[in-house]
Amino acid sequence: MNLEISQHVYRNMRIFPAAALLVLAAACGSARAPVAADEFAHRARAVAEHWQNSPERTAWIEGFVPLRNLTMELAWERTPHWVGRSLINSAWKLETELPAETPAPAELRWADGGTLSVPVLAATAAYAGLSKPRSFADEECPAKGCRRLRVIAVARGEATMPSSRGDVRVPTWEFTVKDVREPFRRVAVAPAAMGGPPQPLDGGVQSMITYEVRAPAELRVSYLHGTCDTTYGSRVHETPEAVVVDVDVRRDDDVKFCNAMGKTDQIDITLREPLGRRVVLDSGSGLPLLPRSRIRLVEFQGYDPRRS
Repeated sequence: MNLEISQHVYRNMRIFPAAALLVLAAACGSARAPVAADEFAHRARAVAEHWQNSPERTAWIEGFVPLRNLTMELAWERTPHWVGRSLINSAWKLETELPAETPAPAELRWADGGTLSVPVLAATAAYAGLSKPRSFADEECPAKGCRRLRVIAVARGEATMPSSRGDVRVPTWEFTVKDVREPFRRVAVAPAAMGGPPQPLDGGVQSMITYEVRAPAELRVSYLHGTCDTTYGSRVHETPEAVVVDVDVRRDDDVKFCNAMGKTDQIDITLREPLGRRVVLDSGSGLPLLPRSRIRLVEFQGYDPRRS
């Protein structure tokens, strides 16, 4: 494996083949069968009930569910080329003493005013998460293009990361590595205080991407469909806790040849009641949608940031 491939693999560790296939399938009109109104009503009731009883629901709306690796991404354009291969090979070398004491709890604050007190890891525990061996390796270090990641200092810090409740500032431990300008940052919140990402219902495909609130009772939803499809309208099912959304998309019968490419469109949906604090759910997958976000939970199948 050459250096460029090694760095590409590391930079894209969060991309999973199964999720990529689901994204492609959702984008192609041939992969999405038309759903009749009564079928949607049945599915929407099942999705809403499943979410109401989901073990991930409380953490999603009241707790801290991280939506990114606990080791923060580096600014690769300012990082030496050898670092990617060294990370893949977990070539860490501790050359400083780490504080062993456990810091006081931290308070997380969200833009909507919500707060949460969370336990903070000691530097030793954060370093163990940062330096744990990967499941794959290129070659032993030191070797050509691979050096030891020599940790020479550690300090407390903060960083912003996405969560189920929006971006939030979290405590971190920052590990300085010799000859690397930017420190390696590891989220210092104890994983036991985090929630995990919800999983699709019945292996369903996520076709709704995100939404924005245009008015208290009006949503603009972004969705995926095939270039040979026609959109006939939207569907919505409301409960006191959730809003289940879907778009009536059908393949054009008069199209003989289709390139099977996907595209993104938007559609407005009017609700009976203001959205308020209700969660918006994709009917196909049963997964929550994140407002004005490019993060799709289908990408988290088989992946839990708490174990990253």
